[in-house]
Amino acid sequence: MTAFTVALVLVVAAAGLLRWRRPAWYWLAFGVTLAALRVLVRYRSVMDACGLTVPSARWRLALARATNRPIPEPRPPRIRRLRPTRTGLVLRLKLRPGQDVFDIAAASDRLRHSFSMFGVTSREVRSGVVEVRMTGYDVLKRVQMPAETETRAMRVPVALREDGSVHYRDYRAIPHALTLGATESGKSVYQRNLVAGLAPLDVALVGIDCKQGVELFPLARRFSALADSPDTAAELLDALVARMADVYRLIRTQQRITVGVPDAEIAADIWDLPDELRPTPIVVLVDEVAELALYATKEEERRRDRIITALVRLAQLGRAAGIYLEICGQRFGSELGKGITMLRAQLTGRTAHRLNDETSANMAFGDIAPDAVLAAIQIPADLRGLAIAGDASGGWHRIRAPHTSLRQAVNLCNRYADRTPDLPELAPFRPTTGTATALVPSAKASPATA
Repeated sequence: MTAFTVALVLVVAAAGLLRWRRPAWYWLAFGVTLAALRVLVRYRSVMDACGLTVPSARWRLALARATNRPIPEPRPPRIRRLRPTRTGLVLRLKLRPGQDVFDIAAASDRLRHSFSMFGVTSREVRSGVVEVRMTGYDVLKRVQMPAETETRAMRVPVALREDGSVHYRDYRAIPHALTLGATESGKSVYQRNLVAGLAPLDVALVGIDCKQGVELFPLARRFSALADSPDTAAELLDALVARMADVYRLIRTQQRITVGVPDAEIAADIWDLPDELRPTPIVVLVDEVAELALYATKEEERRRDRIITALVRLAQLGRAAGIYLEICGQRFGSELGKGITMLRAQLTGRTAHRLNDETSANMAFGDIAPDAVLAAIQIPADLRGLAIAGDASGGWHRIRAPHTSLRQAVNLCNRYADRTPDLPELAPFRPTTGTATALVPSAKASPATA
């Protein structure tokens, strides 16, 4: 009995230590089993208390009355599958007649308390089927990306969502995006994760960094073109517009619109072209977009109009030509001048880190997800890297990118420098890097996101 007591005390102490220091390990070792049992045991009573049950069918009630049996209890949604994950549980429910997915979403906070979980979110899989994702601990406090993620052309993992799933940047689905964040909000780390995800892919990277290149020029070996001033940026954007026109001419000559060609083979963008003819897709990263829109003289105003016009053209027409925009900045508002709101309308993806003013949050989410504005301005200053990500569908998520130091990003870009394509149109803007930079062992990354 003494040995059993000692072993039990040791197990409880180990569980408490893991829950404090390594919540992910605690969840996999103890939490997932306890949480699954808790959900299964409490399920019917919790659903009844949350108002997520419906009366039994009329024929059951009539049969009970006719046979003098007890009236059947109200029925909760039927559990179709309970699946444990590395961060929580996934519960797939079949709704009863008369129930709606919004009923589950409205009761998510009550379900979180009742099942003793850290967070509960829901989404509709198909008509009548809802997936409820429950997290067992704060996955955004210490971001740990899964060892294996889905890989696809022009789709890279960049962050972790609050429900434990991976947040992907899919350029085929969302070609252009806007990323906002105040100083020390984690925007630069998010950008590094984006470059690190794109580096191994067959894609050309083009950077515009008006802070004299301090953010993007260390990664120059993986960039096909870089601009470090508004004047150079204007010329680079004009070259991209000219390349876009050339790509459209190529698509036009290769459309293959004849009677004998199936509809699926008719080319409308670069992804419909044969592999040997397909131009290299380009991702344009613009750091501090406000620097491109500010002016003090008439000459600078003309340059500014030229830059904004080129950006709007690329945002409106660049997708089919394989040109994708990543617009980043600390501030983004209508006071930046004409054309800014037109540019914003073309940027489907929106990501906002901690912001200093509500106006920028409204510019990010006011037209697509008004309820995300409040979430964006409530991000605390001590949680660097935490962000709100949304798109034109109206949905939004809290995300946090894993910490990636500048040295880690530089090493990765140097490793994949041989994948940097040579584009003739952008040759004048190719950065000069000199000799290859040796890989330097990275310092141990901090668990918190910078």
